[in-house]
Amino acid sequence: MIYSCCIFVYCLFECFKPRNTQNYLLVFILVMFSGLVTTVYLLWKEPVFHQVMYGFLVGCLVLRSIYIVTWDIRQKVPFHILGALTQFHAWWHILTGLGSYLHILFSLYTRTLYLKYRPKVKFLLGVWPVILVEPPKSQ
Repeated sequence: MIYSCCIFVYCLFECFKPRNTQNYLLVFILVMFSGLVTTVYLLWKEPVFHQVMYGFLVGCLVLRSIYIVTWDIRQKVPFHILGALTQFHAWWHILTGLGSYLHILFSLYTRTLYLKYRPKVKFLLGVWPVILVEPPKSQ
């Protein structure tokens, strides 16, 4: 599994290189990686180690495949349009704000339940959650 995955990694990283060129550094790194994984696995006999190393190689394959598939899109779409989607710091702010809002809703919901009110979660436009609080039932 490790050896065949190393071959796939090499092929994906070299697919756009000119003909008759060799990336000896990548070959060396992959041979050393597979040899090291084999040696450690034979000495340690821990299957989780082998699974993690195989997962690392598969992760490299997936990330490189995504890079190759989206390369044409990145060339044709102006960067400033993609900038809003790829600025992860901005996404962090958006998702932190959403998490804070949902925490406030949760706190409001549990407090109104404790006070014997009847809170209901409704969704504005089918997406945005809000709390509607009905008065307690009279006895």
